[in-house]
Amino acid sequence: MPSRPGAPSLVRVNGPWDILKTLSDPTRVRLLALLSREELSVAELQEILAMGQSRISSQLALLRSANLVSDRREGKNAFYSRRADVPAATQALVVAALGAVTGAAPMQADQANLERILQRRRRTQEQYFNLIAGRLGRNYCPGRSWEAIGRLALQLTPAIDIADLGAGEGLVSQLLARRARQVWCIDSSPRMVEVGAALAEKNGLANLTYRLGDIERVPLPDASADLAILSQALHHARQPQRAVDEAFRILRPGGQLLVLDLNAHTFEQARELYADLWLGFTEGTLHGFLKQAGFQKVEVSVVAREEAEPGFETLLASGTRPVAAVA
Repeated sequence: MPSRPGAPSLVRVNGPWDILKTLSDPTRVRLLALLSREELSVAELQEILAMGQSRISSQLALLRSANLVSDRREGKNAFYSRRADVPAATQALVVAALGAVTGAAPMQADQANLERILQRRRRTQEQYFNLIAGRLGRNYCPGRSWEAIGRLALQLTPAIDIADLGAGEGLVSQLLARRARQVWCIDSSPRMVEVGAALAEKNGLANLTYRLGDIERVPLPDASADLAILSQALHHARQPQRAVDEAFRILRPGGQLLVLDLNAHTFEQARELYADLWLGFTEGTLHGFLKQAGFQKVEVSVVAREEAEPGFETLLASGTRPVAAVA
């Protein structure tokens, strides 16, 4: 799992005896196994492991001290993930330890509990988007300003293949399809896909296709699009870097990615009001996502500001997939 942009660099190198001592505790190994698969909060880890907060926090502190996990704060919540930027010898010890206990009953139970947590995350988002399907054009949605959407549309080229990732009803794509060769709208909400497909049929847009899918696992072939769009979708991704990596995969050489998303903010209520998983991203974080995926000519800038509280700002990020493969 790639380290997240902004993750702290290693402050010290732990010797093999230190790592072996750290891995000698079953709880720490179980935590590492879970965090190898998904970034999780302390509350989620409590639920998965059925352990108290103080016990989990103390074990996480030891793993962090050993540079085996990293943490980030999102508002009031702390999220943990396994570090990838560790020495090869340390990585080998961790992999060996996890591999040795993969089939153990507690590990299997942990993975089953983790899957329930992830399914609940998906249901929460799906319920929200199913609820507002058909009303996105009329209801307020942070960052969805016509000024921002207009800036995005001005950068388009006619007669190209476009993938609108996390499209919702596909309000942007309904406009783009009138000029593009083919537009695919990808969304994880069945209701959104249903509403969008009905709109496309009503408007006679035969080149506008809706598909049910996750932006972190896009149901499109490699090198199938000239333009990929993530419009106010990235802050709903469980792992934004994976979504950007997927956009890179489906783009043809020379293809472009455009990302419209919220600038980093502290409006905690967005999690409940809009099913947001991330409170926006800094310009540097968005830039890092695109560069790590392999994009070139990366640019990020603020394109819209809302005067009303909480004063959301919208960022536009763009990058181009290299024409020649980068060694």
